[in-house]
Amino acid sequence: MALVYQPVMQLSGILVSLLGWVLSCLTTYLPQWKNLNLELNELEIWTMGLWQACVVQEEGGMQCKDFDSFLALPPELRISRILMFFSNGSGLLGLLLSGFGLDCLKIGERQQEQKKRLLLFGGMLFWISGITAIVPVSWVAHSTVQEFWDENIPDIVPRWDFGEALFVGWLAGFCLILGGSLLNCTVCSTEVHPSSVRYAVAEQQDQCQCLETETRP
Repeated sequence: MALVYQPVMQLSGILVSLLGWVLSCLTTYLPQWKNLNLELNELEIWTMGLWQACVVQEEGGMQCKDFDSFLALPPELRISRILMFFSNGSGLLGLLLSGFGLDCLKIGERQQEQKKRLLLFGGMLFWISGITAIVPVSWVAHSTVQEFWDENIPDIVPRWDFGEALFVGWLAGFCLILGGSLLNCTVCSTEVHPSSVRYAVAEQQDQCQCLETETRP
């Protein structure tokens, strides 16, 4: 049964990791990291992301403006840009490496040890990608909570709240870590893959045929 479920777990790990990587890329470019509702004008909602600030109006749609300077951003947004880029890059590299290590891929069937190493390295990259996606999202959420409950800010001043991108980023990190864990679980399995058994039997048959031909007069 383990031999049957191992390719299924590998494919599930790849698909879950792919979903996490797509969500991580989406989180990077979504402008809804922070939301701000104005009590004086409830028809407008201000949002802030890593690249731009937007205002959503009920009648005028969404209007966005890119940030003029990287250095003018708050520290959590500057570092979040770098970490999210690193998360997207390591996730993409993990997809490429683990894809070549899948048992269902016919390339390199006789090199099972190398395929296991690719799966293991790909799973570790997914872990790194998931952690580096969760850290900036959690940092921005923590700073938002601190600003929201800051007693030094007057009550009449509007407060920033959680944006939808934060929840997408948490889901992305969870999917990446789960996908990497599934891949690493298949690598830790000690079962012998059927393809390796098939090639071993074929080699033994070839050796037996060679011995028979040599022993014949």
